[in-house]
Amino acid sequence: MRASDRWAIEQQGVPGLELMERAGAGVARAVERIAPDGPVTVVCGKGNNGGDGLVAARLLREVARKVTVVCIAPAAELSADARENLERLPGEPPLMLDSLGQTAPEALAPYAPREHESPPGGSARPAAVVDALLGTGFEGAPRGPTAQAIEAINANGAPVVSVDVPSGVDASAGTVSGSAVRATATVTFHAPKPGLWINPGKSHAGEIETVDIGIPRGAPAGATMVGLIKPSILDLAPRRQRGSTKFTSGHVLVAGGSRDLMGAPRMAAHASMRAGAGYVTACVPASLQAIIATAAPAELMTRGLPDDEGALLGDGAGAVLELAARGGALVLGLGLGRSEGAGEFARELARSAGLPLVLDADGLNAHAGRAGELAARHAATVLTPHAGELARLLEIDHEEIDRERLRHARAVAERTQAVVVLKGDDSLIAEPGGQVAVSPGGSPALATAGTGDVLSGVIAALLAQGMDTFAAAAAGVWLHVLAGREAARRLGAAEGVIAGDVIAALPAVRATNQGGGETGRAQGASPGTPAGDGG
Repeated sequence: MRASDRWAIEQQGVPGLELMERAGAGVARAVERIAPDGPVTVVCGKGNNGGDGLVAARLLREVARKVTVVCIAPAAELSADARENLERLPGEPPLMLDSLGQTAPEALAPYAPREHESPPGGSARPAAVVDALLGTGFEGAPRGPTAQAIEAINANGAPVVSVDVPSGVDASAGTVSGSAVRATATVTFHAPKPGLWINPGKSHAGEIETVDIGIPRGAPAGATMVGLIKPSILDLAPRRQRGSTKFTSGHVLVAGGSRDLMGAPRMAAHASMRAGAGYVTACVPASLQAIIATAAPAELMTRGLPDDEGALLGDGAGAVLELAARGGALVLGLGLGRSEGAGEFARELARSAGLPLVLDADGLNAHAGRAGELAARHAATVLTPHAGELARLLEIDHEEIDRERLRHARAVAERTQAVVVLKGDDSLIAEPGGQVAVSPGGSPALATAGTGDVLSGVIAALLAQGMDTFAAAAAGVWLHVLAGREAARRLGAAEGVIAGDVIAALPAVRATNQGGGETGRAQGASPGTPAGDGG
């Protein structure tokens, strides 16, 4: 973003004050939408982010809104453009937060939902607060008056509009290392920033609005290699043709299951079938084969493997490898359990299978502390961990994963030479070269048992149909989100949706959204492109 600003100003002749004026106007419009009436407090930092806030304050005062401006530094410490906009500000001068010790001004006092009044001193409790403290260049933890201002904004209780990025959030990675503003809405400029889509930053951003501030086309895109999944990713998924057969539609093997955990491989197998696989074989403990054979769709084939009281054994891998010789894709680890034999089974299959592999659940746990072994595979590999499973792979606390999701997803992709799908509302799809696709999320219906198994089955079906590994993982995540939304729509609410409902919705959402459907035209950037380059 800094490179884009410099390019626009230095090479294209766009005045910096003009960019700031448009940015501030976008912020002012958002304030008017979120809080049409009542006083506004604008809290400004030293840099151009603070200048954007000063423009918004001026424009709001010009339409007769009562606006209190709070600055964390005197005019002499502001950036040149911010200082220019301070001089243009009509009405009362800003309050200086750094001169107030630990006491925030009345303009940042906790909001009370009652008739607005003007306390002594001329300030008023706000109907909205503008956070214009820190911008896209910020890293680390806020300190001093900035941290004090962030705490006061969060304690205030009024709706918050953040300028470009919530203060305290790293715009490049979504990390939060100290205090950070929890915004109602974030007005970001020119292009969305990865930190607004990746947790924990995503949880601070609220509603995201991207405003065109007049940077000409052709601005440097940078080398972040992070982008939102574009729904047209589904156009890359093969479609059955007149001459298609079950063989050309792809074969999926699902290997896993143990006593009390037979539902997981059954759901993955069923999801693969509904996602377009031509035929699916579930390889499960022989002593439990009848359970899945009678409960699953009649079209599902099964293969019984050696087991010890329901736990798979290492020597069962050979039978799966025989089936794998036919090609297709393999889902490994669902419901496998953590017995010693099951671990040997998972490691041998992962090591020896020469077809694309989706490794999940206890298949991942079998590689805890041994993630590097997966790099020796010659066929495509997709890992689908949640934060806890990724932490076990790396032998670290899952809190560390939650703090730096982007960094850890990339690190594991590089170590394992696999595509990594770090699951969450902001699912990250990372490939070994550093490219990352981010799911827009927005499907709380998926917060229920078994939906992770469904996702693994969907990705495996797409791999079996011949899709590129990274594209299959991104398309699988997007199809999974759409199916969750559709299941909630059919039932009337996200609550009560179960994994089987998501499976049932897969064919309809694929048909509706593949080939340029309405939803496919409505969303953001393609995987691997900067987040603002899409529509």
